[in-house]
Amino acid sequence: MPNQESQVEHAISNGVTLDELLARAVADELERDRGLLRIPLENIGRWLQQGLISSPGWLERWRELLEKARGDEDAFRRILEILRSDAEEARRWRDFSPFAGVLSAEQRRATIRQCNYSH
Repeated sequence: MPNQESQVEHAISNGVTLDELLARAVADELERDRGLLRIPLENIGRWLQQGLISSPGWLERWRELLEKARGDEDAFRRILEILRSDAEEARRWRDFSPFAGVLSAEQRRATIRQCNYSH
């Protein structure tokens, strides 16, 4: 199995955007530690409470899927699919991504560096 760096390089050479690379990195982290699902759930709760979101319906959809994924393998796989897919529907979901904070600052910087090196 290729390491994360070679996967990033392959994705970049195939025209994948930085946003897509970051989403894939989030999926990898969630696979390593499903407990990280608490972070997007906390984000959604905080953002909805603050009332600053123009499309709360998308966050509610994410919350429903994330809560289900805590105990349902199919729902968890659906999240990973959304994060890794280049399909239009997946991109639409990611437009309202609640995954801020799942990647460490270093993981995020490493992905950005990889993308910058390729251009």
